[in-house]
Order: sequence, then C-alpha cells, then structure tokens
Amino acid sequence: MQSKANIKGHPLHPILIVFPVAFFTGTLFFDCWGAFSDHAPYFDTAYHLQVLGIFTALVAAVPGFIDYLRVVPPESSAKKRATSHGLLNIGMTIMFSIACIYRQSLNAHITVLLLLETAGFACMAIAGWMGGTLVYRNQIAVHNLYAEAGKWKEELIDTPGKSFVVAASGELKVNQLKLVIINGKRIAIGKTAEGYVAFDDHCSHKGGSLADGAMICGTVQCPWHGSQFSVTTGAVKAGPAKEAIPVYPVSEHDGKVYVTLE
Repeated sequence: MQSKANIKGHPLHPILIVFPVAFFTGTLFFDCWGAFSDHAPYFDTAYHLQVLGIFTALVAAVPGFIDYLRVVPPESSAKKRATSHGLLNIGMTIMFSIACIYRQSLNAHITVLLLLETAGFACMAIAGWMGGTLVYRNQIAVHNLYAEAGKWKEELIDTPGKSFVVAASGELKVNQLKLVIINGKRIAIGKTAEGYVAFDDHCSHKGGSLADGAMICGTVQCPWHGSQFSVTTGAVKAGPAKEAIPVYPVSEHDGKVYVTLE
C-alpha cells in the first residue's frame, strides 16, 4: 500500500531513517575508538553525531507514525510487527539520549556509556530488520502495480446507515480494485466482467490488504503470501489461508455503486 507520508510517491520514512542509523553507528564507533586510543577529539565527534542522531530519529519517526496509523492494515501480522518496530526505535532513541546526557557528567564512565550505546544500537539493528520485513514481505509503503490495475484508489466514508455509495458506475475498469473505509471498516471494492463486488479487505491468513492485491477472473490474491479467494463467495481458492472472507451485497443504479453492510 502506498505511503501516506510521501513526496511524489516516494515514502519519507525509509528515506529519513538512514540518517539516525548512520549517526548512531558513528557515535558508537568513535566512542569505541576514543576509548581504545584515549584520544579526546574522538569523543567530541561521537557527541556531535549523537545529537544529530537523536534529532534525525525524531524527524524520521513522524512519517513512520503516519504510515503506522494510516497504511499498516489493522489486526494483521504487519501491525504487530510495526508496533514492535516502533517501540524498538523509541528504545533506541531513549538509550542514545540517556547516553548523551550521561556523557556530560563529570563522573561519567566510558564503560557505562558504551553499554548504553550498545543497547541502543541493538534496538536499532532489530528494528531495522523488522522494518525491512515490513517493506519486503508485508509491502508496507510499496505501491504495487500490475496490468490494468490503474492508480491506487481509496475513499473514507464516515456516515451512518447500512447502504453506502462506494463508487461511480464507470469508476473502475474490469479487474481494478478500490479500498473503501466505511465507519472504520475496510472494504475492498472490485469490478469483474460480471459487475461490481465487495469483500473484506482483511486476508484471513495474516491480515494482508486484499485491495492491494491482484484480481483476475473473479479471484483476488493477497500480496503477502499469495492466498486466493473468490470475490463473489469469499471461498478460499488457494492457501495458505484456510478461512473464507466475508462478501457484501452490491447493487448498481442511477450511475452509482452501493454496498450494503448488515
């Protein structure tokens, strides 16, 4: 799913996160070098890198938090992973911030300083591993394109009722999908050769976004692990998913497409 915090389609969080990674790595490196060589200027360099690392980590956290709230599918394995990723990054920033304050104490000991920074570095390394998994496995902030898919479409509906207008009759082409969030409920709207369909955006395997998948010949495929479902009955057509997905009644009249939620 495309990042909400982006510039011309380029997600900001992975662009910005390289700066605190570089600065914090440099901090630990120069403090270790300073301890080994007993050369004070190395500690000064480490301090300045540490300050820059803390600042850039806070900046990088902003687009990351936006995507956490608005892009990562709820109640999914990716949401759990993204939560751990965020908490580890917070831990990283806290460890390096404590180290930054501690190093200015007259009684600061290099061993304690290095332990704090090593703990922060460990948090950063694990968080980075999880961040990579979120992108490459869960495809968070990845804009998937396939033949005739068109641009990503998303609509938010926040009105009471049971029947909702989710699209114009000619809005989607055959095999195109659209995500509609109706009062917090994520519904994938698609168009087959027979007409419009509506089904849960939540893959029953690990919670991947089906609106971000591919739909061909009445079958939608989850982009995470390849589970396939019938878009008319919700039945599983290929695993690893074992449970069907809910589908919803769709009607089309007066140039509009309606979905009914019971």
